[in-house]
Amino acid sequence: MPETYYTVDKISEMLSFHPKTIQRYIREGKLRANKVGKSWRVTGHDLSVFLEQNRPEKETEEPLELRVEVSAVIDMDVFDPEEATRISNLLNGAVNSKPPEYGRCSMQTQYIPEQNKLRISLWGGIEFTEAVIASIAQLSRKPG
Repeated sequence: MPETYYTVDKISEMLSFHPKTIQRYIREGKLRANKVGKSWRVTGHDLSVFLEQNRPEKETEEPLELRVEVSAVIDMDVFDPEEATRISNLLNGAVNSKPPEYGRCSMQTQYIPEQNKLRISLWGGIEFTEAVIASIAQLSRKPG
């Protein structure tokens, strides 16, 4: 039975990795490959070995949860640059001390002086986004 060979592009498509990531695995010796002309070819066997060696350590019997990512842009009225800085610092502190279960997430802030607005850009899971938006909601409430 003839051996099946895969290109870097085909492997990256199959595994949902960037082609440069596959090339790095080849360069680092993690994925065996043969040079054919100017491109790399990986045998089905070598791909199977790579996948077996790089399987997550802990497999669960539980059903997989869907990963949902959210991006949001919030414009918040502020009185002056100092207030924008205080709010940015407060939110950055909260984001930097986030629980690990929030996973990968990010927040950027930008003060827009012409409009006296603080623009807050969020990206991450639902729980992270919900927590940051709840904090912003608390900050924007009038005392009393």
